[in-house]
Amino acid sequence: MTIEQLDRLLTEGEGLTIEFKKCENGLNNSVFETVCSFSNRYGGYILLGIEDDGTVIGVNRNAAESMKKNFVNMLNNPQKISPTLFLNLEKIEVYGKLVLYVYVPISSQVELCSGKIFDRIGDADVDITKSTDLAANLYRRKSSMFTEREVFPYVTEKELRLDLMSGVRRMALSHFPKHPWEKMSDMDILKSARLYEEDWRTGKKGFNLAAVLLFGRDEVIHSCAPGYVTDAIMRKVNIDRYDDRLMVETNLIESYDLLMEFIAKHTSDKFFLIEDQRVSVRTWIAREIVSNILVHREYSSPFPAKIIIERDRIYAENWNKAHRHGRIDPDNFAPYPKNPLLAHFFVNIGRADQLGSGVRNLYRYTKMYSGGEPELTEGEIFKTIVPMDLSTIQVVDKSEMVDKVVDKSEMVDKVADKRTVVTDEFLKQLLPYFEENEWIDTSTACEITNRAPTTVKRYLRKLTESNVLEARGAKKNRQYRLSTISNERQNGR
Repeated sequence: MTIEQLDRLLTEGEGLTIEFKKCENGLNNSVFETVCSFSNRYGGYILLGIEDDGTVIGVNRNAAESMKKNFVNMLNNPQKISPTLFLNLEKIEVYGKLVLYVYVPISSQVELCSGKIFDRIGDADVDITKSTDLAANLYRRKSSMFTEREVFPYVTEKELRLDLMSGVRRMALSHFPKHPWEKMSDMDILKSARLYEEDWRTGKKGFNLAAVLLFGRDEVIHSCAPGYVTDAIMRKVNIDRYDDRLMVETNLIESYDLLMEFIAKHTSDKFFLIEDQRVSVRTWIAREIVSNILVHREYSSPFPAKIIIERDRIYAENWNKAHRHGRIDPDNFAPYPKNPLLAHFFVNIGRADQLGSGVRNLYRYTKMYSGGEPELTEGEIFKTIVPMDLSTIQVVDKSEMVDKVVDKSEMVDKVADKRTVVTDEFLKQLLPYFEENEWIDTSTACEITNRAPTTVKRYLRKLTESNVLEARGAKKNRQYRLSTISNERQNGR
């Protein structure tokens, strides 16, 4: 949030989507009642350190961190907020005062605060728990709003790829230490992520479409969402057709890896020092494009989502349930979740940021990467255009052999053979480990790269086939090391 945006909210005053709270030294229960009511209505901004009339008094700086921690803890306590929410208070300085704020997105389910249902009516949080008609209308409104919540009662655990769950736990713990999923069973994780629910209108109980998209076997996904496909195209030399193409039709967890690999394969990487850390800007841009096209599309439409890499840009489009039309301004827009369950899940495993943060990150990193600005246009078709720096574009001739291993301070650029081109991203993450250890197993590679076992095994196999790695041992005990050829090249021999 910018100062200008905050001034606009203060001028507009409290209403259906804006709430001020005094909260100088701590959080009171009304904060969570507002979180609940905003989740159940249209979403909105809560600002702490503001009087009801819009006067900025600020919060106690010494209490700010404890307030932020308490906010997160309470939202993850099912006795306070159910279903639990994943939100954070942010800081902003205004008129020499510290203000805390949070944007609360609309939830796909009815939220409860301390066992009560609150709805936003005007500028008030109203308890509608005992109002049968109002509560029933709220449930109807929620159930018809999000395609991802459609229940498929005949889908069982056998139709899901539960082998992906170990990777999901690792990713969650990597980004959020002491994540509650660590000690949960597979089914408990699915329930806590609201992927298993009951439709109170029809009495159907089971896994919903979000669960099928995230964990379903390919044939189950095709049955429940017949139009689902993501078409990745590279078009730099053959402008009329394409130079490379990948049709992705598998679960969203592995789809993410495949699409990230495709973008890495056909674009150059750039590293920048951000807060004294070397950051791959290309990876961040790809992450925002891929997570957006997987999480925020409308899956009831047969319109295929596309990611097209051209000489001067990356272009993405997907069918969308639009809530506004026109180009998105990162400094003046209200984020609205298209699939809150999918978005919440991707945030938990570190593959997406809080709602609204992705847009700002895309603008920030695109300017660093190419000096340009992305264009995000919302309509029935959501379009994203990211300009590329022409001086960095690589065109890979798949008929040639590419086996380039450079100094360890640099990283592997491309490894290829006649059948496939393996991206550098995976091997980059392993090289620091190889500096200290000779052999690595699949489990350790999963922990280092935060990728699913099936993906890691595929990458290790490709690198072995390309003579970048050597393998030893049977399948269950197989280990890998840099090949003699690779080591010689790294040492300049």
